[in-house]
Amino acid sequence: MKELVDQISARLRDQKIEVPEEEIASRLKKLIEDFRVPEGEARRSVLNYFLKEHGVTFPARASSEKVKISEIAGPGRWVDLEVKVLDLWEPATEAISQTGLIGDGSGSMKFVKWTKSELPDLELGKSYRLKRVVTDEFQGRFSVKLNRTSQIEPLEKEVEAQLKRVQSMKVVEINEPGLWVDLKVKVTQLWEANSEAISQSGLIGDETGSIKFVKWAKADLPDLEEGKSYHLLNLVTDEFQGRFSVKLNRTSKIELLDVAVEVGSQAAEFAGALVDVQKGSGLIKRCPVCKRSLAKGVCSEHGKVEGTYDLRIKAVMDDGRRVQDVLINRETTERLVGLTLDEAKQMAMEALDHEVVRSLIEGKLVGRYFSVTGPRVDRYLLVETINEAQPVTIADVDELIAAMEVN
Repeated sequence: MKELVDQISARLRDQKIEVPEEEIASRLKKLIEDFRVPEGEARRSVLNYFLKEHGVTFPARASSEKVKISEIAGPGRWVDLEVKVLDLWEPATEAISQTGLIGDGSGSMKFVKWTKSELPDLELGKSYRLKRVVTDEFQGRFSVKLNRTSQIEPLEKEVEAQLKRVQSMKVVEINEPGLWVDLKVKVTQLWEANSEAISQSGLIGDETGSIKFVKWAKADLPDLEEGKSYHLLNLVTDEFQGRFSVKLNRTSKIELLDVAVEVGSQAAEFAGALVDVQKGSGLIKRCPVCKRSLAKGVCSEHGKVEGTYDLRIKAVMDDGRRVQDVLINRETTERLVGLTLDEAKQMAMEALDHEVVRSLIEGKLVGRYFSVTGPRVDRYLLVETINEAQPVTIADVDELIAAMEVN
């Protein structure tokens, strides 16, 4: 749905017409879901509706401009690129025929080619002119999408492009997505892969802290063993909900270390009043592939999917001097609120509104004092333990002042 809305918005902007995305999405949803109109026909119908409404009888084909990757600074633009295919990844959904990394002399960027575009596949290491691709953005990271209106032209001359410079780093120094890094780490946990596209995932760490890793199946790399230490070369950093991770792909290398790496902790503690339960708390749906929360049934990465339910709390705590954003997972949320996931689903179904769960959480927690511990990642403290604390009273303050005067 998001791709269709972006396409329509871009075409309307070409005609200097501004229409709120919510209006476009609402009309699309009615045609596709209520009347079972095919997506392509629905897109044309909605586009023509708004063009006609604004006095444009014969829509002109949206124009695209030739740009460098570094010049892409916003979503919804139609652009032409001359690029080299730097990496190809395993698509996480059948809606995507290809995804990976493309680059030119100015930088590199993710691309997605939709299956319904019926475009030929790109080849690793080959150079192409990509015409009429649509720019997109998620959490500050830009990408391009190839759809039915896009064109792929092989280039005889190779485009000069390189991956970003690889940096040797400590885990704690990873503070942005899209970096290429080398790490010396120990494997502390291995998890069961939730997708055929992933051969391994788990936790790795060094003396500065721990971070999630994912090894793609098509990377064709040897398996890591829990408890062993490795030098991992040419990894790509990623970020989701303030938590960073690293990905091992076809360009990555794994070297076993003779000396064990000591793994440290980034645990933090905060105590104060819980002053706000933010939007996105309560009963949510997650993408079954990447686990991102869905917006109106749509994953920003994998499009429209059948989500799985989850419970969480995104809250703000205040100790009187500073505030701290906290993320509380399902298990802790259930214990803290006294509400199971199944009960939350039942509440939302009866009220026909997921917001009723967030309101319940807000009513039970806001204004209470808690002490929390857990790793701090970016602006969030990821809660591992939470205990109710007694608020500081005027008597406590008077007692503290008296003690200071005596000393």
